[in-house]
Amino acid sequence: MAITHYRPKRKFTGSRYISSRGKKLSEMGNDPTLPPIGEKKTKSVRTKGGNTKLRILAAQTVNVIDTSTKKAVKATMKYVAENPANRHYVRRNALTKGAVVETDKGRVRITSRPAQDGCLNGVLLK
Repeated sequence: MAITHYRPKRKFTGSRYISSRGKKLSEMGNDPTLPPIGEKKTKSVRTKGGNTKLRILAAQTVNVIDTSTKKAVKATMKYVAENPANRHYVRRNALTKGAVVETDKGRVRITSRPAQDGCLNGVLLK
């Protein structure tokens, strides 16, 4: 079944909307992309208005900012240590915004949205 960004099937009172039309292409959504740690793989996706979005399908490195020295370095990821969005993402090594990743530089919190931005940025935790 297709994912849509249309109004819900039920009103706030609990009664049903009787829809007089079906889904439109402009209301279509996409499945969530939960990129794991692995060899870098990206995909370009067409969005509304003919624009494009670069999605990360898998990644091994992260751009890390050290807040004490104000320097940016590239670090290799080992595994996802914790993820406040969903505890099952830790088992799957899913990279999402807010996930805490163990790297060769230390623990890093991901600050970018990998499935939306096409890059992987993070901040070093102390």
